[in-house]
Amino acid sequence: MAAPRILVFAGSTRTGALSAKLAALAAKELALAEAEVTHISLADYPLPIYDGDHEEDRGVPENAMKLAKLIAAHDGVFIATPEYNHSLPPLLKNAIDWVSRVRHSGTVPYRHKVYAIGGTSDGRIGGARALIDLRKVLATAVRGMVIAERIEVSMAQNAFNEAGEFIDEAPAKLLKAVAKSLVDFAGRLGD
Repeated sequence: MAAPRILVFAGSTRTGALSAKLAALAAKELALAEAEVTHISLADYPLPIYDGDHEEDRGVPENAMKLAKLIAAHDGVFIATPEYNHSLPPLLKNAIDWVSRVRHSGTVPYRHKVYAIGGTSDGRIGGARALIDLRKVLATAVRGMVIAERIEVSMAQNAFNEAGEFIDEAPAKLLKAVAKSLVDFAGRLGD
């Protein structure tokens, strides 16, 4: 069985973003679980705010097409998101909105991928509300299969050491379990 290809990114591009730290750790853990990992930043795929008039006048932006192709080229995706005002950050939602507008003849190759999700917040519930919304959006907008396992990193400003690793063992174990599950599901679908 070939190693499943997993795309990893965070829903924030802010310097020092806690979700970016989680995405980096997920990329490492997925590689240890024998996945072929591609770790990207949404900063490299800037997009205008989704607007139907923009789409009608100019079409889907090239960066949305690139993101859709990246998703299509992978068996699974791990997304780490912060929680903004009890939901998804606009950067992540906008990227998903644009990708959902990419059309293909016949099947839509970026759909039906396996997703794992993780959240970070500086509060006590670890981005759980953002993860509820992210699960819903992924399942409907891109028809993704979101695995049940997820990681919620509460008080994330205190969760990482200077090397970007988890300080406590519990979130490290949870991330390992999420990574293994994603690799297992993605590997089965890739066969």
